[in-house]
Amino acid sequence: MPPVPRRKGRPKAFHDKTDQNTIQSLDRAVDVVEVLAGANGLTLSEIADALDQSPATIYRILTTLQAREMVEDDPQSQTWYIGAATFRFGSAFLRRSSVIERSRPVMRELTDATGESSNLGIERRGEVMFVGQVETHESIRAFFPPGTLSPMHASGIGKALLCRFSPARLDQFIREYRLQGFTDKTITDPERLRQDLQAARQRGFAFDDEERTTGMRCLAAPILNVHGEAVAGISVSGPTHRLPADQIERIGTLVRDAAARLSRSLGATES
Repeated sequence: MPPVPRRKGRPKAFHDKTDQNTIQSLDRAVDVVEVLAGANGLTLSEIADALDQSPATIYRILTTLQAREMVEDDPQSQTWYIGAATFRFGSAFLRRSSVIERSRPVMRELTDATGESSNLGIERRGEVMFVGQVETHESIRAFFPPGTLSPMHASGIGKALLCRFSPARLDQFIREYRLQGFTDKTITDPERLRQDLQAARQRGFAFDDEERTTGMRCLAAPILNVHGEAVAGISVSGPTHRLPADQIERIGTLVRDAAARLSRSLGATES
C-alpha cells in the first residue's frame, strides 16, 4: 500500500505579512526564553523591565513555560532560569548535522596541539552562530557559549565561511549587512574585505586580527560537504600574546588541516 503523502503548504487564509500571522502570546513567550537564555538567572521584575511588559503578564508566561519544564525558578532567590526542556530543544537543533558530532574529537586535538580554545560555528541569517567549543585551561581565553552570535565580517569563522561564497552571494551579503566597525582593525570597506577573503581562500584559513575584540586573535577554516559547500567553520582563538605573528602560519595550518579532515569525513573531495 503506497504511503499517504504528507500534507504541505500554508493555510488558505495565509498572508505573506508576518504581523498578520504571528501569535502575540507565543511571541512574548519566546521573548522571555531569549532573555533568560542570555542571563544567569533573572527576577520577575528584571524580566518584565527588559521586555517592557507588566509583571503580571510575564508571570503568566513563566508559569506556563514552567509547566512544560522550559523554565524553572529558585524559590529562595525568586530567580528564574532556563529549564531542561529548552536544553533538549537546543540539543535537537545540534543533532541536525553530523558535523557537530564529528567535530568534537578534532576540536579536542586542536586544543591539545595549540593550547587554545577551539570553536565550531555555522552561518545563521548573516551571522556566525557558535555551536561548539573546547575550552583551554588558560585563565584568559575566548568564550563562546553555544548559540552565541558574531558578525561574519569580523570573526575568523565568519570570514572562513564568507571566502567560500560565490561573488554574487558575497555582493548580496555586503549589500544586506552593514560592515560595522568594532575596533580600529575591523574591515569595513567592501573592497578590502573582498581582498582579505580572497587571500583567506588561497592560503586555506582566515585570520581575525583583533577585528572584533582588541587583544584577541582567531584563525579559522571552512568545513565542506560532499558538494563543496561550506557547512561550518572551525577555529582556534586566544589572546594576541599567545597567538603572536610568528605563530600565525603554523597554527593556521593546523586549523586548515583539521577542517580538511572533517571535510573529507563529510564526503568532500576538495579543501
